[in-house]
Amino acid sequence: MLRMRIDPGANHGVGVAFTDRRGGDSPGALGGFNLGRVDADDPARLVAHLGSLREALGVQAIALVHQVHGTRVVRFGPREARLIRDDDVLREAVGSPDPLPSGDAMVTSVPGVALGIRVADCLPVMLADPAAGVVGAAHAGRAGLLGGVLGRTVEEMRGAGAGQILGWIGPHICGRCYEVPTEMAEQVWQDHPATRSTTSWGTPALDLAAEALAQLEGLGVDAVGLDPCTLENEDLFSHRRDPGSGRMAGLVWIAGEQPRR
Repeated sequence: MLRMRIDPGANHGVGVAFTDRRGGDSPGALGGFNLGRVDADDPARLVAHLGSLREALGVQAIALVHQVHGTRVVRFGPREARLIRDDDVLREAVGSPDPLPSGDAMVTSVPGVALGIRVADCLPVMLADPAAGVVGAAHAGRAGLLGGVLGRTVEEMRGAGAGQILGWIGPHICGRCYEVPTEMAEQVWQDHPATRSTTSWGTPALDLAAEALAQLEGLGVDAVGLDPCTLENEDLFSHRRDPGSGRMAGLVWIAGEQPRR
């Protein structure tokens, strides 16, 4: 379930975690600890997985958004945080009367609420200012990363009082594996030179993590990138390796309990 975890006690009151596909009982390409794909997995299983993760982290709630490869940042204040439930994952279903808010990043100052970004090759980017008690999380796929989702998230965090922000980039497809068409690669390389890469088999590729680290450095964020590559590691979900795969999550939270209703 948990590939990496930094406990709040060892990180100035901020927890960080990244899941893998081990544990859980989703079938097929969803196999293991799936945290997404309400269109393909059993609803009760998804809710159970989210509840198990919440308990393993020791948090009160896990906030989710409907990720759309954009740059919108959703803010979770005390009122929104009190309404979060494990079965919010089902609000992604087509035709849901109460759909999840669409966005690709979240920010909160509410203790006990983990921000959860779900991925299967894209970058999950966790951000925190432990001193200010502000955390953020971003889904940085190619479109969102190049469109400025990290800058928008950092801007929203600073508007909430953050100053010195730290960052962690979770497992993602690496620059040796993220093959793209030559025309796309050349266009992206021109505007974002940090992305320039070549696959291990010699074709044009994009290194999104290198671009994310460059952007974060430019934003004044002290960040680290974490391996391994999702495509190369079968303990991790990868849409490129297994089309229709399940979803892992990157999570960040402030220790403590959220206010009661």
